[in-house]
Amino acid sequence: MELSNKIRILAERYLIPPMRIAANTVMGRSKISCFRTNQWSIGIYKGISPLDFLDPADIENPVLTAAHVTDVRADFVADPFMIQEQSAWYMFFEVMHSLRGKCDIGFATSQDCRKWKYQSIVLHESFHLSYPMVFKWENEYLMVPDSGEANHIGLYKAKNFPYDWEYVMPLIEGQFGDHALFKYQDTWWIFAGAEPLLNNKLQLFYADDLFGPWKEHPESPLISDDARIARPGGRALLVDNKPVRLAQNCLPSYGHGLNAFCISTLSRTDYREHAFERNPILSPGRSAWNLHGMHHMDAHELREGEWVACVDGYTRKLMLQFNY
Repeated sequence: MELSNKIRILAERYLIPPMRIAANTVMGRSKISCFRTNQWSIGIYKGISPLDFLDPADIENPVLTAAHVTDVRADFVADPFMIQEQSAWYMFFEVMHSLRGKCDIGFATSQDCRKWKYQSIVLHESFHLSYPMVFKWENEYLMVPDSGEANHIGLYKAKNFPYDWEYVMPLIEGQFGDHALFKYQDTWWIFAGAEPLLNNKLQLFYADDLFGPWKEHPESPLISDDARIARPGGRALLVDNKPVRLAQNCLPSYGHGLNAFCISTLSRTDYREHAFERNPILSPGRSAWNLHGMHHMDAHELREGEWVACVDGYTRKLMLQFNY
């Protein structure tokens, strides 16, 4: 490349835009806006029980950020769920598409659950998708993402795991945010986060079969008008043969922390729970990537007394935007 062309390219890239901004600002034609954004990333925590996790010194967190996404321009990654197949780990998570302003579902792989490699977007819809709860049932890989923008909790299955997914059916109609689907004592249950913009209402549904029909529990909504304990924050756990639900603390702001609630009674007519004595189980960390909040966890037992979890966290950033 000739020297003159190199100088022209450098000038167009680094010199002309600042000069144009300055000139248009003086003439009143530039618009400068300032806004705050939450930058979400994904980490791996280790623990000795499903409710006792720490940020380990031997893992370089965060393990996945927007910078790792290679097939679309991404603003952040969040809401991770993992599943293990033989010796490999697969993690599915939401990817905020910068140009669309909506999330798709991407995935990454790992052999040791410590170092992760981003692969690709595997599920895209015209509406926003997040919270891709993945699980295996009757030898099929299934996923129930947050598809509240489509006014249902939808079920997907893998045609070619982990790459190709197809829509199966709606499980529950309505606009719900995050959720927790699990089977307990021969019944399927869904904690569904209603009022997803307010994060303050929790409904409970049950069914004999995964494919329905689903009925609302007589004590539902379980929570109304309390953003500290309503919105689900990950897969339900089983501790001492009792289910435990995870709930985001969305006060004073969305995604501030994560609490656990131990369920003492769960039947088709009754529901009782109490807060875990060591809440919160996740809170803002000391590292830059989760300095301002954490709101999600998916925990898995490796062996007795050894657990691993994928989590997410965010840091606030102040952004300046120049329109010239």
